[in-house]
Amino acid sequence: MKTKLYILSLLGATTLLFSCGDSSEKNIAENSPAVLVTVETPSKSDQSFLTFSGKIEAAENATLSTRNMGYVTGVNASVGDKVRKGQLLIEINNADLQAKRAQVNAGITEATAAFNNAEKDYERYNSLFEDNSASQKEMDDITARYEMAKARLEAARQQKNEINAQFAYSNIVAPFSGVVTAKNVEVGDMANPGMPLLNLEVPGKFEVRASVPESEIASVKQGTEVDVLVKSSGETLKGMVSEISTSARNSGGQYVVKVALDETDASIYSGMYASVQFPTTAGENREVVLIPASALVTRGDLHGIYTPSQQNTAILRWLRLGRTIGDEVEVLSGLNAGESYISSAEGKLFNGARLEIR
Repeated sequence: MKTKLYILSLLGATTLLFSCGDSSEKNIAENSPAVLVTVETPSKSDQSFLTFSGKIEAAENATLSTRNMGYVTGVNASVGDKVRKGQLLIEINNADLQAKRAQVNAGITEATAAFNNAEKDYERYNSLFEDNSASQKEMDDITARYEMAKARLEAARQQKNEINAQFAYSNIVAPFSGVVTAKNVEVGDMANPGMPLLNLEVPGKFEVRASVPESEIASVKQGTEVDVLVKSSGETLKGMVSEISTSARNSGGQYVVKVALDETDASIYSGMYASVQFPTTAGENREVVLIPASALVTRGDLHGIYTPSQQNTAILRWLRLGRTIGDEVEVLSGLNAGESYISSAEGKLFNGARLEIR
């Protein structure tokens, strides 16, 4: 019996609490002055293109690194420097490689002497064998020694090639002519295998890497001319789809599309954000509902908009948004084309706030 009384008391207290909360919000709305607002209806557009976000990158770029571990003894370039192909950019201590090269050279000298001696013996025994002055067993033995000496000399030469290849990773040169865009080491730093040392790119040739969802990737065709809107400057550039990824396995379900930009005098740099407009076929045109991005209310990952009720009070409605088209956003659900929304307000809006519509 006591348990039942306790539960009833708890339910009564909870009901009273919610009643007080509703009453409090209602009192605030009734006592607050009316907010002067502007009400509009969404615009509609027969869209004939698909818009996706991307980032501008240099068409030809490289991140220089090494396979060797050692202290950096020289850095011959700074950010912004123009370098030519083959120019020495970074030097890494290679004392151990120099010691190995000396050992390999000594081994080559020894193997060469042994090979020359084996070659003379082989030629002498070959003459004796032709004159029937040497047995088959002797000829087989000397041939085997000759072939082994020849193999040891070739192995020593290949070791030298390996050492020379390792020297290429201790003296880092420019793979092409370009501009240094990032420097990640200084003299005295320890360079580790795979560690980025310098970034290099060719100026003037840019491309955009855009991410396209699987629902729209079939509409993107290689060789298509597209418009690219640079967000920082508002400039519109021309480009062409140069590459379409056929897998989204390593890109979070998004397909990477590369757009090669036409040569332009516009001030663009690697890392700038851009919107790429891919044209669609006439049969794919569709009507979309658009609202200005400035009218949106954002709370965490949720996006909404205030709408006026029949009693001239504000109601917050959550929306599902689509693509961004210029300064407007596509509304997929939550607001229909004929409904009104509050585009601007002279005061703070909240659920139930009294409105004065212009």
